[in-house]
Amino acid sequence: MNKITTFADDARIALDNLSDAATGLFEPGLRFGVTGLSRAGKTVFITALIHNLLHGGRLPLFAAQAEGRIARAKLAPQPDDAIPRFQYEEHLQALLDERLWPQSTSSISEIRVKIEFESASGWSRTFGAGSLTLDIVDYPGEWLLDLPLLGKSYEEWSAEAMQLARLPNRKAEAKDWLKLVESQDPAGEADEGMARQLALEFTAYLRACRQDKTALSTLPPGRFLMPGDLEGSPALTFAPLDLPDDASAQTETLHALMKHRYEAYKTIVVKPFFREHFARIDRQIVLVDVLQALNAGSAAVTDLEKALADILECFNHGKRNWLTSLFSTRTDKILFAATKADHLHHENHDRLEAILARLVEQAAQKAAFSGAETEVVAMAAIRATKEAEITEKNEVLPVIVGTPLAGEMLGKQQFDGKSQTALFPGDLPDNPADVLQEDHQAGDLNFLRFTPPKLEKTVEGMTLSLPHIRLDRALEFLLGDHLK
Repeated sequence: MNKITTFADDARIALDNLSDAATGLFEPGLRFGVTGLSRAGKTVFITALIHNLLHGGRLPLFAAQAEGRIARAKLAPQPDDAIPRFQYEEHLQALLDERLWPQSTSSISEIRVKIEFESASGWSRTFGAGSLTLDIVDYPGEWLLDLPLLGKSYEEWSAEAMQLARLPNRKAEAKDWLKLVESQDPAGEADEGMARQLALEFTAYLRACRQDKTALSTLPPGRFLMPGDLEGSPALTFAPLDLPDDASAQTETLHALMKHRYEAYKTIVVKPFFREHFARIDRQIVLVDVLQALNAGSAAVTDLEKALADILECFNHGKRNWLTSLFSTRTDKILFAATKADHLHHENHDRLEAILARLVEQAAQKAAFSGAETEVVAMAAIRATKEAEITEKNEVLPVIVGTPLAGEMLGKQQFDGKSQTALFPGDLPDNPADVLQEDHQAGDLNFLRFTPPKLEKTVEGMTLSLPHIRLDRALEFLLGDHLK
């Protein structure tokens, strides 16, 4: 991948890291990035993480919690006044009181948690209790897919985008946009109305690719799908063009206009995100909705593999030490988590994990070569189902039991959001490589979306924390070494 920062960018990043390092001398901390592609469960993950820390959740594999060494965890004012606060309280209310899943991440947000703990080391305990400041940074995974654009010219990006749009698994969704773009002369006079129309059709094509039936992941520019306050701005009013190999952007042509706005997008949108947020991440979890891709078939799974490779390529990964951390932040641990494991019986959790490990295999090897640790886990930050067994035609089937969301369909049955059902979701393949074969189909897998669970109580009447699958394992990998 080409270098994506200039000398000036590197200098500003170094200054930011010097400031962070100076603060960390007196108040040890981690900047913990949480991302994932659309509907992977970022908001749910952060809410569950905080709730379990604050309320002493059931986390047997999270050593500091399981050993009773966490004295207290509390929310604290975040350090960055210009970044919206992650609305933990509102999201928790939606989950517990309304039993609704919170809205998806559409922009960056942040929240700070302070953890006071006792070290497991007798030597460290002689110096008093320890503390860790955890700054959780939440941002859409689609923004990560923009970072490679910093190393590409408009012409290179256009050629790649046109090639992707003409693939068999995208042709139907791209039909209207391709028809419009193929009717344009890039060397013709720039026209603002046509620029807007091309951008609208291109955005509609990207949105269609993201729907459940296609479930594609490689869809930059990310802000076209999540524009926020930039909606309608010139920086988002561009699209690829069908350019000849030797094309050059002559003044006042459509090509020149699109190239100018592409460069503006990188300057106004992508670079500030990289410099001010992404380049300062210490630890990272990437949440992945593998099940949605499996439902859509092998083309979606292959596209997800490429997206994950592109994401991992963006990290400045490697081992950290006190000297290098003064000038640059290295992401030394990256966890890839296959979410919604509660949609499967536990007998398939290892298979789900193996499929994700296969999808990130090559990219993870590069990260390991740089000295970073990567791990994969199948998890559910909030478990919405329980497990049971039913007998059907003299065969015992492992099932999951939950309340499907209103409007969910299974065959001809539509659920009302109130009634529980038992579902046999099917089995994932034994060989994870099978999901990448061109002839692989989703098969007999049945996935439904379920309502959030009611919190259980102990026999003494105490309300328990949010149930999960392997959230403790994720926390141990990401934070455990800082709480020893």
